[in-house]
Amino acid sequence: MKLYSILLGALFCGALAHGQETPPVSKKNDTLKVNTLKVPELSAEVQYVLDTIIDGKTYFRKSLKSDKLWEPSEVLLDDKIASDYDKKWMEELYSNSLFDTIYRDVTNLKYEVVDYPELSTDTLKARLERLNARTPFNVEYNPGLESVIKSFLKRRHQSLERLMGLSHFYFPMFERELDNYNIPLEMKYLAIVESALKPRAKSRVGATGLWQFMYATGKQYGLEVSSYVDERSDPIKATESAAKYLARLYEIFEDWDLALAAYNSGPGNVNKAIRRSGGSKNYWNIRPNLPRETAGYVPAFLATMYIFEYADEHGFIKHKPQFNYIETDTVRIKQTITLGQVSEYTGVTIETLQFLNPSYKLDVIPFIKDKNYTLRLPREDVGTFVNNEKEIYGFVQKELDSREKPLPQLVNADTKTRYKVRSGDYLGKIARKFGVRVSQIKKWNGLRSNNLKVGQRLTIYARNPSSVTTSQKSAVNSTSKTYKVKSGDSLWSIAQKYSGVSVQNIKDWNDISGSNLKPGMTLKVSKG
Repeated sequence: MKLYSILLGALFCGALAHGQETPPVSKKNDTLKVNTLKVPELSAEVQYVLDTIIDGKTYFRKSLKSDKLWEPSEVLLDDKIASDYDKKWMEELYSNSLFDTIYRDVTNLKYEVVDYPELSTDTLKARLERLNARTPFNVEYNPGLESVIKSFLKRRHQSLERLMGLSHFYFPMFERELDNYNIPLEMKYLAIVESALKPRAKSRVGATGLWQFMYATGKQYGLEVSSYVDERSDPIKATESAAKYLARLYEIFEDWDLALAAYNSGPGNVNKAIRRSGGSKNYWNIRPNLPRETAGYVPAFLATMYIFEYADEHGFIKHKPQFNYIETDTVRIKQTITLGQVSEYTGVTIETLQFLNPSYKLDVIPFIKDKNYTLRLPREDVGTFVNNEKEIYGFVQKELDSREKPLPQLVNADTKTRYKVRSGDYLGKIARKFGVRVSQIKKWNGLRSNNLKVGQRLTIYARNPSSVTTSQKSAVNSTSKTYKVKSGDSLWSIAQKYSGVSVQNIKDWNDISGSNLKPGMTLKVSKG
């Protein structure tokens, strides 16, 4: 009996210590269903876990066997020793000179609005002269550059503030790769001009990623593009390729302004502009002979550099980013897994996973022999994933085996289903029911969060129409009353024909969003 009491006490304290959550429990009249047990009802031969506490009373439930699908709300525990090592490594990273300046800037931000006076030409000239002295780019004053800078300050203040916050995540990885190839670190501002720091940005001509590589150029510099993966959107791999490309262009032109112009329009167009300018090699002199887009490219880059370097003087608020780059880490994938599954089993939001893993076009990380595809996670979740990856891959495989077509397929309108959220439902549970991903359900229904309300209706395109439950199929059955629409009918006039039926009832029962009816339509006019 003493051992029995110790067991219960350990279960109770352990659950509280780890903040364990359970899947939503169906309720009726505010009482729990019989799948939970009070203390006197427990058996010493069975293992239990804490289920919930209601009105001061503790309820337990039987521990799930390993052959059952793991519920995503179960808490995964990290290995304590490895977790301690992670903490020590983070301390080492933060003291490392490579990240010292960046970390200090991020952690000491004041986030205060600073008034700044109107930018005079003399002040701008003085600042550009100081900027020119510390960068290999030709940052010389001219009226055209002044116009671009003042235009950005006046019209792009809010968007530039958001980019300054986002830059704290991307710039450390940019600077590391640029430094490896002896590229001026100020080249990091090029990614802002190219893509506004959007890894999946795609131009009208097909240039893709932070550094806007065309397909052929990306392939030339080692970036893989396949049905599942586009490494042009991988921040690190694309930055390394951009650094190689820029280094090669500088070897040709021996001038960073011309290398920038060639990066945008190609070396051929720069060479033609040099010829048409009588052999001049100064960017501002050949600018009139460059393609129109390239003519504004270098001024935009220099204006962006100026504003970022003098952000404090112009009163920009540097929003704190959700992550710093060094607060994330990667795990090599050992089996095909979707970001939706990672989200479901780790609790990391799908939006965070998409932000950290932008190169996976379909939100699927494939496992292919001789390829090293990785999953990037917030650092505090890496240890948890690694410590539980055998179980995670086991559950993923079980889920994939249960689907007819586990990987994303083209949506077929014939598989459209309207699902009404029930008590105890959550997105992961619904996704498994229909063989789809959480991210897809959110996209189809315009959901910004994972919160659901009982009675909420969701549109779902099930991969296998037979996965629609019997209860849903019974929504239209032989016992339902129907009405055939006649000329002149309206939803209101039809509702008046049936006691207790409203216009909204008819809309809900027939999945109608508007009020237009066509003669000959058959409408369900009872819940059935």
